[in-house]
Amino acid sequence: MIRVGLGIDIHPWAAGRPLILGGVEIPSERGLLGHSDADVLTHAVAEALLGALGLGDLGQNFPDTDPRYRGIRSLILLREVLGLVRARGGRVQNVDSTLIAQAPRLSEWLDPMKKALAQALEVPVDRVSVKAKSPEGMGVLGREEGMAALAVVGVEVGGDG
Repeated sequence: MIRVGLGIDIHPWAAGRPLILGGVEIPSERGLLGHSDADVLTHAVAEALLGALGLGDLGQNFPDTDPRYRGIRSLILLREVLGLVRARGGRVQNVDSTLIAQAPRLSEWLDPMKKALAQALEVPVDRVSVKAKSPEGMGVLGREEGMAALAVVGVEVGGDG
């Protein structure tokens, strides 16, 4: 059986922080604010995986009240989520994700993000899609108040899943 999960994440901009997306550091004068490295793309993928198997969300599994997760790289959390998926007999089949941001331009970084996510999920790179869309100046994302990401995953599970 294939189970599908949807993940969404959004973080505000913050000066003095690195911009990490899909596990890749993007040259930028500012990063995203969060308890971890605030990698919205990786968070959205992790949320989708957790959702596919009814395992709650990142906050339930890795609470921001736990000092172990302060500043943690989100790819580490994604590997932990992969462990939870596998413990329930799941195998990641594919990931389709979209970053939504007015700036910076991300096209040159999409392939490295794709490769980093595929490596963390232990799937072939052709099973991971990373796209970027501009909000065309509309809303909080268009005013550059933050960045968002959406992800959909397919997870194969045996038996009743």
